[in-house]
Amino acid sequence: MKNVLHHRRTWAWPYLLFLVLLVVLPLCLIGIYAFTDMDGEFTLKNFVMFFNKSEAVNTLIYSIAIAMITTIICLLLGYPAAYIMAMKSFRTPEVMALLFILPMWINFLLRTIATVELFHMLNLPLGEGALLFGMTYDFLPFMIYPIYNTLQKMDLSLIEAARDLGANRFQVFTKVILPLSVPGIYSGIVMVFMPTVSTFAISELLTLNKITLFGSLIQRSFGEGGITMWNYGAALSLLMLIIIGATSFFGNQDEASENMVR
Repeated sequence: MKNVLHHRRTWAWPYLLFLVLLVVLPLCLIGIYAFTDMDGEFTLKNFVMFFNKSEAVNTLIYSIAIAMITTIICLLLGYPAAYIMAMKSFRTPEVMALLFILPMWINFLLRTIATVELFHMLNLPLGEGALLFGMTYDFLPFMIYPIYNTLQKMDLSLIEAARDLGANRFQVFTKVILPLSVPGIYSGIVMVFMPTVSTFAISELLTLNKITLFGSLIQRSFGEGGITMWNYGAALSLLMLIIIGATSFFGNQDEASENMVR
């Protein structure tokens, strides 16, 4: 038995090495650069520089607002689609799943360029509306599949029991189906909110650089700003990581509280 456990632990070393090199080490480098200057001395001026720039702060607030709107739109569109796909009475769940999977086989950058061309063909202006449309199109599947997986694994006997007790369809949905699908909803929200709040390529293409998101500020700090702006870019990246981490933490706390109540 000990030999088997030792053999299994051996297979974990490649994953541990992967985490150290591609997750832990980059995060440590971001933290080091964020709290140092060009000379390697400890400083907080990178964060002071950010909070002193009203344009940068407004960009962060605007990016969070765009990410929240995109997440809400994806939830409103994704939940009904996931519900239809999960219900056994429908004959089309496999076809619908394939239709949602197919676009994901294409690189999101190519999909975004295709969206730009679509707006040009329809003579529609590129701007905030195009940005929301493109982000919803790109990240909608990430909302659908967590909800779909949760609904698919739901115990149907609970629905039958609710109907036997006299609950109508609306009561069955609000009292049984919706509460049980909360874990999938939360996972979908996290999977959509995290990438949308930090994206930059989609906004640059769909707005012709007219709208700047927080991800664009980070990209420009590392790219166009040269090595002199790396410390500032690392500070912006660290702020973004804190926001995303806080979102995940409070979401987990809410889910744990609900489980305790149950």
